[in-house]
Amino acid sequence: MKTAEQEAVLRSVRKLVDFWQIEAHELDGIEPVVVTPQAVVAEPARPCYRHPISGETWRGEGSQPEWLKLALTREGYTVQELRVSMSDDPATSA
Repeated sequence: MKTAEQEAVLRSVRKLVDFWQIEAHELDGIEPVVVTPQAVVAEPARPCYRHPISGETWRGEGSQPEWLKLALTREGYTVQELRVSMSDDPATSA
């Protein structure tokens, strides 16, 4: 069974063959194109939280690190103040 995407591609190919009036014998000798899937490279996870003075970061996964707990409970920071925005992240700055 073909996927919806495959069906759409086949319709497109049929329209092109009809438009250009290509005969089946004209396709003889044409080597098939071998498409190898490209490996998906995951981007490194960027930090979600950064201490403004120490620079320590946390991606928001797993247990909260001690620096974050201290910053929230003893240093008076709010979660919003520690959250990294896209404009704050040096990895996304041009």
